[in-house]
Amino acid sequence: MPTESAQLHVDDPELGDLVFDAVVAGADDGEPVLLLHGWPQTTLSWARVIPALASSGLRVAAIDQRGYSAGARPTDIASYAAPHLVEDASGFLDALGWGTAHVVGHDWGAIVGWHLAAHRPGLVRSLTALSVPHPRALVEAQRSDDVQKKKTEYMAFFRSSPETAAKVLLRDDAKALRAVYAPGVHESDIDTYVEHFSDDDAMEASLRWYAAMDSESARTPDVEVATTFVWGTEDVAIGSVAAQGCAARCHGEYEFRPLQGRGHWLPDEDPDAVVDAILKRVG
Repeated sequence: MPTESAQLHVDDPELGDLVFDAVVAGADDGEPVLLLHGWPQTTLSWARVIPALASSGLRVAAIDQRGYSAGARPTDIASYAAPHLVEDASGFLDALGWGTAHVVGHDWGAIVGWHLAAHRPGLVRSLTALSVPHPRALVEAQRSDDVQKKKTEYMAFFRSSPETAAKVLLRDDAKALRAVYAPGVHESDIDTYVEHFSDDDAMEASLRWYAAMDSESARTPDVEVATTFVWGTEDVAIGSVAAQGCAARCHGEYEFRPLQGRGHWLPDEDPDAVVDAILKRVG
């Protein structure tokens, strides 16, 4: 089923009208599903997931989030703190005319989903989080597990200077950025991502998400909404301690789906497994 391009207008109390690029597909009266991508990707990451969801009768929308959409790219780091990202997600639901939705997030999109479910549970019909567990489970693993500490060492560089990190990632025909996607992301998609992040300050803007991280993650409330967490056993960024610790932060109906032999880029590597998890959760 074909997708349609759209633009969503979301009012930010501090910045005014922000314009987000989106793609929508599926039946107008289908159960609404909001797809939130991670770093360093865009709505393209859902290209192999959307057709199956739409064909099943769901109404699906994927959004290029703050910093990724050219019309929603503030230059200050504080504008990328979690509360702003949650308000964006709430604004997406309003702009789409949905009010509430089943939320699916990968990587940073999963973190937005966790925060939305924790702080605005009335907006979330269900949550399907891919690759990244509940923020408190991740923070606790970083404190106690040497494997997890090693896996997330890269964050310190991103946080220290988004401008410097962006230059490093993009130099020499984006050699370092291209390496981030391997293995897992399709070669043709990598070229598209490099083109996207080479435009204006898109790369630096995406890294402001890391720079805006603060101690709030360690205090993220547990979630009560029905949740599925999908994790690849070979994930380069998330280890088993963090993945298994996620259950303790979920008090509603919960399912943990470890995918043997899969890495971090689950919508790219195993879209069928992702679709299956979403459809089961949506019910």
